[in-house]
Amino acid sequence: MELMMINSEGKVVITSSGFEPSNSYDMPDYDYAVKDAGGIGTYSGYQSNGEKVMAVTSLLETGNTNYNAVRVITSLSKVDKQLGIIMIFIIAISGAIIILMLVLGLYFIQSIVMPLRQISVNARKIAKGDFGVHIEEKTDDELGELCRVFNYMADELENSEKIKNDFISSVSHELRTPLTAIKGWSETIATSPGDKEVTKKGMKVISEESERLSNMVEELLDFSRIQGGRFNLNKANMDVFAELTDAVIIYSEKARQENKTLLYDEPQEIVTIFGDRNRIRQVFINIIDNAIKYSAAYGHIIVATAVTDKAVIITVEDDGCGIASSDLTKVKAKFYKANSTVRGSGIGLAVADEIVAAHDGTLEIESELGRYTRVVITLPVAKKDEQ
Repeated sequence: MELMMINSEGKVVITSSGFEPSNSYDMPDYDYAVKDAGGIGTYSGYQSNGEKVMAVTSLLETGNTNYNAVRVITSLSKVDKQLGIIMIFIIAISGAIIILMLVLGLYFIQSIVMPLRQISVNARKIAKGDFGVHIEEKTDDELGELCRVFNYMADELENSEKIKNDFISSVSHELRTPLTAIKGWSETIATSPGDKEVTKKGMKVISEESERLSNMVEELLDFSRIQGGRFNLNKANMDVFAELTDAVIIYSEKARQENKTLLYDEPQEIVTIFGDRNRIRQVFINIIDNAIKYSAAYGHIIVATAVTDKAVIITVEDDGCGIASSDLTKVKAKFYKANSTVRGSGIGLAVADEIVAAHDGTLEIESELGRYTRVVITLPVAKKDEQ
């Protein structure tokens, strides 16, 4: 920084640098100070030698004719150099940020946008019925979890589609068998009007097959009501053991005809539950019927009961073919049949489970392949205010 003294003629007479004053100074700040009523002028710009400077001139009010103004001037070269360094630093940081944003953008596209786009594409394929599509799981974050859930959904939909197709095939076969028997025996009776033995035997077959058709249609209707939320229960106080005994009596003769033993020790006590009498009997009939169907000749079906303070427990166990552990978690699913060689629609057990759940109870299945199957039904005993 340099201090200069200026006389009344506008010439520099003294400088703090000690060098002889030059008359070639360009001093716009002095001119501004003379013109300005405040007596102060500033200037920032380049001198004739190309150096950038900043100067401030202030007029003196002492009345001294030798010195009219004082001027302070400094070079801005270092300031410009420092600003240049700062600007380079800012540009470098901005460039690094831009590069980082580009890298992050590419990573974002590769790790998030592309998988989401793939999910969208595969979702459209699933909507069109192609359930075999899967998404590669590349990460363990939330997006990876989404891919896993999507693949799980695709597998479940594919499994449901397979079960549905198997169900349609099974039901078609189940309907065709009794209809064929009814049609065949109807034609036989029509062609043998005078044969009483043939007529009696044919009418028995027609009656049995019609009953089987009726039961199957009733199961389908129950399933439709459950799916549509129209499954209503007419609950009242009921003796649960009375309904169980009736169900055992209904199937005792069927078990005897198939050389199977149905064991049941009828309880003497009366246990009251609050439920729908017909639906509870339907559950017992379905479970006992399954136990007989899946038992081999000379097998045993055991129906047992137990009562606690809060619940009644009915157990139906057979020593039949059993259920594989891989199928055990699916047997209560709609349309699922663990053994396709046995007649049935595959929805009876699902309907039974829904009925028990609607009574605030549970239906549990335990089994070991080739040894046994045990079904445990637990129903809450009616409360005193309900009784």
